[in-house]
Amino acid sequence: MSGTLYLVATPIGNLGDFSPRAVETLETVDFIAAEDTRVSVKLLNHFAIKRPLVSYHEHNHITAGQAILARLLAGESCALVTDAGTPAISDPGEDLVRLCAENGVEVLSIPGCCAAVNALAVSGLPTGRFTFEGFLTVNKKSRREHLDSLKNEQRTMIFHEAPHKLRTTLEDLSAAFGPDRRVALCRELTKLHEETRRCTLGEAAAYYAENAPKGEYVLVVAGAAPSTEAAVTLEDGVAQVLALKEQGLRLKDAAKEVAQHTGLSKNELYAAALER
Repeated sequence: MSGTLYLVATPIGNLGDFSPRAVETLETVDFIAAEDTRVSVKLLNHFAIKRPLVSYHEHNHITAGQAILARLLAGESCALVTDAGTPAISDPGEDLVRLCAENGVEVLSIPGCCAAVNALAVSGLPTGRFTFEGFLTVNKKSRREHLDSLKNEQRTMIFHEAPHKLRTTLEDLSAAFGPDRRVALCRELTKLHEETRRCTLGEAAAYYAENAPKGEYVLVVAGAAPSTEAAVTLEDGVAQVLALKEQGLRLKDAAKEVAQHTGLSKNELYAAALER
């Protein structure tokens, strides 16, 4: 009979947030898979937990995942932990969970801290529907395409950002969503210098142009206001694409232009227009 993989959420700053159940789980598993063993050993020492540690992170998750799976299939139990927060959320742990699911290994989550949820809760922005976007890529083209795809997103959006990239990210968010879009900048959550700044993207960009960002940030950005215009159907969009094609535009360029001002999918417009 195979063992169990436990996803154990760890504190994002304040060690007092580590639950008794999480401590008990780490004390009773056969081994612990950690994002950075040097970080995790400090947590284990604080709670006097003595269990074997193995490394599992972005750069070794394929080979390490197979090794962990083999031990689980042999009947051992494993706790997966990250440096801070909930494993498998914006984290290579998702690959290990998928591997376990494909091989019939039970996976249980031991709940606890999640920076994105903490930030959303204190943001003052709508919490009923939200989308987690994680860290934006540094590739300019991919970054622009990602933000372009969110221009009509009506749900509250959550981003993570490092201090040295914050200024550029705020400028890009302001350019994509407009400087008047509301944002909550949550810094150093649960730590000594925790702070939440609620303002517009334009005000945030101006503030951090004059003040150096410090600490890790979670940005909670308001969604777009519901459109008051009648929605454009795919059929209408295809008609516009074909009209632009008649004017001399390449079909691909026509689909891209119509997608930008209607919010329709460029790929769907292109595929539908090809069938005409």
